[in-house]
Amino acid sequence: MDYSQLNTGLWNVIIQIGVIAGFILLANVLRKKISFVRNTLVPTAVLAGFMLLGLKYLFPELIDEIFLEKLTYHALALGFIALSLRIPEKQNESTPGIAAKSGALIVSTYLVQAIVGLVISLILAYTFMPELFKASGILLPMAYGQGPGQANNVGTTYEALGMQGGRSFGLSLAAAGYLCACVVGVVFLNIYNRRGKLKRIKDKEFISGSVTIDTFQDKDEIPISESIDKFSVQIALVAMIYLFTFLVTWGLTALLGLISEGIASTVSTLLWGFNFIIGSALAIVVRTIMKNLRKFKLMNHQYQNNYLLSRISGLAFDLMIVAGIAGIRFEDLSGYWLPFALMAVAGGIVTYLYLKAMCKKLYPGYENEGLFSMYGMLTGTISSGVLLLREIDPEMKTPASDNLVYGSSFGIIFGAPVLLVVSFAAKGEYNALISVGIVIVYLAVLFAIMFAKRKNEKDKK
Repeated sequence: MDYSQLNTGLWNVIIQIGVIAGFILLANVLRKKISFVRNTLVPTAVLAGFMLLGLKYLFPELIDEIFLEKLTYHALALGFIALSLRIPEKQNESTPGIAAKSGALIVSTYLVQAIVGLVISLILAYTFMPELFKASGILLPMAYGQGPGQANNVGTTYEALGMQGGRSFGLSLAAAGYLCACVVGVVFLNIYNRRGKLKRIKDKEFISGSVTIDTFQDKDEIPISESIDKFSVQIALVAMIYLFTFLVTWGLTALLGLISEGIASTVSTLLWGFNFIIGSALAIVVRTIMKNLRKFKLMNHQYQNNYLLSRISGLAFDLMIVAGIAGIRFEDLSGYWLPFALMAVAGGIVTYLYLKAMCKKLYPGYENEGLFSMYGMLTGTISSGVLLLREIDPEMKTPASDNLVYGSSFGIIFGAPVLLVVSFAAKGEYNALISVGIVIVYLAVLFAIMFAKRKNEKDKK
């Protein structure tokens, strides 16, 4: 084998990962040392992604765009698998109700964003821009609500269905969502700060202390290092489940092909695009099996380590964000600048107004914490939600942080019908119009869930 630089297949992955790593470290230094950058609250991975995007246009030969697309796709699934493998913390009696309510709020925000996006794309398609892909507006909740990974997947799927530049359009909206979270978040943080409602803290004060053996090691876990390192076990579990994800998805698509080629062509793309959901479900199944094996004394130790699995998911999501933003192709946005600008601005405003009204009703006593955390997550990712929350609730004393985590789990369940709408909306000329009606009906269902739950809680009190 040729081990020199001439063997591009051997060195390409190392070069691309090295470049990404270098920009992550550079962005981290800039955020730590430059107060202006730090005060913008732009996450390190987002800053690194924009810098890498600039490098791509200055020196296009250094960046492999196909590799960035692959990395965005796989990192999303790996991150969710690692999160789903974690052992859930003990919940109090009220946690399931709060989680279900938060999950319904999260998905209802997706639906509100979908309505905004579809109304904009349909109005433009039937007036000024007849060539516009009518279902393009549904990329708004994929980008704002679910982030660059899902924007990448759905945008790529829409490209196969006729939307030229769909992937870059979705990724650009996701990048705009991060800016919206940071800019709007900072503006309102400063407003609240002037009113004396915030306790602003510095980055160095975020450190909660050293990782002790109690933090790192749960009862009955495998040793930190024996014949195999504990971190290797976590990597092996995540990789094994991702292999199962591929096999299950491949099996489902093959089975659908035997049943009906028409159904297979419609659903298969959706299955591969939402592979992270299948991966999350399989991770939960594996976690449950391992729990029962320990319960019946067929397994002596707990193999998952929550701390290390969180680190794996954090790495995967950081790589996904950097690669997703760097993968934007501005030339693909030619002809999309008007819908992009309208959706980006309207999405940010409507999301804020909707969450402000809903958090006041659903989170009495900590509506501001609920608003900042949910707004940060539903325009960026859960990390930007936590980042904004830390400014108003530095010690995480309110349930707002738990609502993000537990609500996201219920959000996967409540969000399943949304994925069907994503596929249906792009299949025909009038499907996008019908999808608006479907979204409104499902939004009414989620309202009933949220407020029926709240009424039950009042009756119990």
